[in-house]
Amino acid sequence: MTNQPFFFPAMAIGLFSLPLLLGLIPRNRFYGIRTAKTLWDDSIWYRANRFGGWLFLLSSLVYLGFAAAWPTTGARDPNFLWWLAHLAMFAVPVVMSVALTVRFVRKL
Repeated sequence: MTNQPFFFPAMAIGLFSLPLLLGLIPRNRFYGIRTAKTLWDDSIWYRANRFGGWLFLLSSLVYLGFAAAWPTTGARDPNFLWWLAHLAMFAVPVVMSVALTVRFVRKL
């Protein structure tokens, strides 16, 4: 599984999202969902980071599930379209997570 093109980024996103969704990260300027609104209030900080943490964990799991079900033969896979499918299954959920988190924070 580690030879899948986006395995390590997906794992990193999943691991970095866990402390956020568990509410373990206090308000700071370096790690988490950082906007003027979230940095202003602890309750908004924790709500936004729990929501974003779940979405980013889910996006990581979407790619890892796809990679497990339809693995490539590695970095030298001759089928470029297959690599693009992996890129799409990694990038689209991450972009959707960002967009949904931004939308959620704006409504707080």
